[in-house]
Amino acid sequence: MLTRRGFVGCALCALTGFSATEVGAQATGLKRTIVSRTDGPAPGYETIEAKVEIPAGSAIARHIHFGIETSYVVEGSVELDVQGVGPKTYAAGDGFQVPTQTPHGGKNGDKPTVLVAVYVVEKGKPLATPV
Repeated sequence: MLTRRGFVGCALCALTGFSATEVGAQATGLKRTIVSRTDGPAPGYETIEAKVEIPAGSAIARHIHFGIETSYVVEGSVELDVQGVGPKTYAAGDGFQVPTQTPHGGKNGDKPTVLVAVYVVEKGKPLATPV
């Protein structure tokens, strides 16, 4: 039986082309480590904090989240293409937000990138869904 955590990992794999583990997609690419997961800030939502590590040159397929994504680039750089905004490169020290259910994807720079990501998403829905 596919657990919710397993489904989220598989969904992220589909988005990025990588294989899944319990902490998210990794193996040949993206590694997501869930740092914390708490209920709220409102009924029916949960807040998920994750460390996201993206290898150099990786592509990030278009996807959506059922809530807001807020990320901070700790090191490296990533080009993010958010529907309605267009592509923009974020480097270490930059932050960005992606509104709920807004398609986005991108590609990593020529060095590994580390993000701290916070998702405030609908509880019971996958963290990410390909579009």
